[in-house]
Amino acid sequence: MNSASGQENYQLYKVFNDPIHGHIEMHPLLVKIIDTPQFQRLRFIKQLGPCSFVYPGATHTRFEHSIGVSYLAGRLVEVLQERQSELKITKKDKLCVQIAGLCHDLGHGPFSHMFDAKFLLRIGKSENEIRHEKTSVKMFEHMLNNNPDLKKAMEDYELDEQDHAFIKNQIDHQSHYGECGRTDKEFLYEIVANKRNGIDVDKWDYLARDSYYLGMQNSFNHERLLKFVRVCEVEGGRQICTRDKEIFNLYDMFNIRFSLHKRALQHRVVNIIVHMITEAFVKAAEHITVQSSNGLYNLSTAVDDMEAYTQLTDNVFHEILNSTSEELKEAREILQRVMRRKLYKFVGETRSKPDAHKKQYAFKGHDVHGLDLDHEKFIVLNTKMDYGMGDNNPIDQVHFYFKNNPTKGVKMDKNQVTNILPINFSEQLVQVYYMGENEDTKSIEKCFVRWCFQNELTKPKDADINCSDLKDKWRP
Repeated sequence: MNSASGQENYQLYKVFNDPIHGHIEMHPLLVKIIDTPQFQRLRFIKQLGPCSFVYPGATHTRFEHSIGVSYLAGRLVEVLQERQSELKITKKDKLCVQIAGLCHDLGHGPFSHMFDAKFLLRIGKSENEIRHEKTSVKMFEHMLNNNPDLKKAMEDYELDEQDHAFIKNQIDHQSHYGECGRTDKEFLYEIVANKRNGIDVDKWDYLARDSYYLGMQNSFNHERLLKFVRVCEVEGGRQICTRDKEIFNLYDMFNIRFSLHKRALQHRVVNIIVHMITEAFVKAAEHITVQSSNGLYNLSTAVDDMEAYTQLTDNVFHEILNSTSEELKEAREILQRVMRRKLYKFVGETRSKPDAHKKQYAFKGHDVHGLDLDHEKFIVLNTKMDYGMGDNNPIDQVHFYFKNNPTKGVKMDKNQVTNILPINFSEQLVQVYYMGENEDTKSIEKCFVRWCFQNELTKPKDADINCSDLKDKWRP
């Protein structure tokens, strides 16, 4: 087998026909990774979790997304190699970046972020424990240790422990997995997962892919951005920068990300389905078990053992749904409600003021309308949506170069561009649902409007209809 630094044998490459990127040529080592049980597992984990219950086309998986990210990672490296030979990017560097792109999502659980950010938090896991990046590294290590032919292939392509550390550090920036020997190529860390400003190929792929399968338009053009990227000097280091005229394309990138969350991922029906499935998983956690060579694990503990975790996919949903066990009765009934569209009733939606994003709201009907409502029957979902960097504008962390000086990266203030740009870059969505069945719906909706008024939340869309007496009192 030819080494990564020697002459490539393109007869060993395989071609994947991708609906987003067309025909993709994959390096034989990447194909070796794809053909492992740990990667094949991603075929059965939906990219957008339960979103397909609302958007029927959103059934694409982490499998094809990961292949797309690896492809785009290779494209970006190639662009930098061709334009800037002084960067001395090697074939081995490129291969490591492609592997990081391929393996960056290995750690996702059933229904992706629903499992990581919802279920694991509900069962008491810490913020650090729920990071899928950390679990992806653990799964990558497990993959190498349990596929001898893959480990040998890595050696054949001259990828050593230092290269393994480089791959793992790209996947998980928050941990340190050893020296990777690329201190002069720090810009390579901005390709797969860019923690500096969020401009990375992971985002490029999912924006294009999610938009396609959701049936929405994607105004961001990553192909155009590829034409203008280059590595520039920035404050004593080197970063990937783009031309000043591409700033609108980048604003489109962050805006389409926000739009997908607003219109689909945080859709009011999607959110309550996510909540209900999470609730079912919590009730079933101790009774869904998988066996590994280290012992028996359940839905809550499998994430601690990669052999067990490999067995967890979206199939957990149907395992619960099709069960006959009395222990799974409560969980099963919740999922049956989801399948029959008997969801908890949507009461209303509002937003917090910009200075109150961190406040968590709870609904107590009798406090605001004189109704004796059981507040435990209400669910309040507080969801923060942003441009990817909390309350901050991610463009503030982007450096641009100008045509007359393509080696120097500088920041651009949005006032240098146009006055018609966002002022705020995050918002907190507050959605209220009712689990009961018999109370007067109109009274509950009025109660919700008054609750919004008393908590200084934004005016619900139907507030003037449901509470006309507040029409002239509401603060703008």
